[in-house]
Amino acid sequence: MSGSEATIQRAIIVERILPHPPEKIWHVLTTSKLISEWLMPNDFQPVVGHCFNFRTKPIGNWNGIVHCEVLECEPPRRLRYSWVGGSDDNAEYGSRLDSVVTWTLTPVEGGTRLYMEHDGFGPGNEFAYEAMSGGWARIAGKIGELAANLG
Repeated sequence: MSGSEATIQRAIIVERILPHPPEKIWHVLTTSKLISEWLMPNDFQPVVGHCFNFRTKPIGNWNGIVHCEVLECEPPRRLRYSWVGGSDDNAEYGSRLDSVVTWTLTPVEGGTRLYMEHDGFGPGNEFAYEAMSGGWARIAGKIGELAANLG
């Protein structure tokens, strides 16, 4: 492949140790009502092949809907879903993004290692990459807070 054909992609990676068992973190990651509290309104179900949407404020020609599909679901260890949204007509925020989000939970002494990777930010996704990098970092803290409030 020549240099002009190569597509450079970047990933956002967030890693935290949360003082809760993997089962609690998994519950926060896979319960639609709780996902709405740490991310966006949705119709998520933890079933491979389930297509679902996240909904946010429309921007430009983008209707604010992120189309997703559960690609992998191994409770309480790994969750992976596609993340497709935006518009080809939006040059910055709301530009088309075809990516994948992967959550990996690993038991560690005193809790769970939460590892999240949002991969697939290519040319034209610079604004989304910058905005979402900080957003995902804050979300990891919110997931921990919600897990702490579970009975």
